[in-house]
Amino acid sequence: MAIEMDDLDKAILNRIQTRFPLTPKPFGFIARALGTTEAEVLLRVSRLKEDGIIRRIGGNFVPSKVGFVSTLCTAQVPEEKVDLFARTVNAFPGVTHNYLRENSFNVWFTFIAPSMAQIGDHLTRISEKTGVKRILNLPATHLFKIRAKFDL
Repeated sequence: MAIEMDDLDKAILNRIQTRFPLTPKPFGFIARALGTTEAEVLLRVSRLKEDGIIRRIGGNFVPSKVGFVSTLCTAQVPEEKVDLFARTVNAFPGVTHNYLRENSFNVWFTFIAPSMAQIGDHLTRISEKTGVKRILNLPATHLFKIRAKFDL
């Protein structure tokens, strides 16, 4: 089902994707730039989040440039344990994505942490809490940064 968005919704989405203002009142700043009110921008952003258009608003950092490491993980999770596994994984700080896929390795997620040792410890704890034994840690050997901006 397509969600109806007007020109102001689209303008807000275009504005917040890559140039989110780092000011004490960022939504007021956006409102002034778009010729509306802060209350209207906040209302629309809230609705767009509720409708699933906006998943999150937050910074995006290159982990290695701030002293962290990142990795892609995948697990073979029986269907009856998918919800438990997802809740367990999502409870750990540093999980940025967690997706279900149609594959024998059916859950894929990313982890960011101060060290690979800490990620390994987290994966061990996830396995212990869920009973899922097949979890692979797949750290990147090369970084490919893709800019994802959707022009609405």
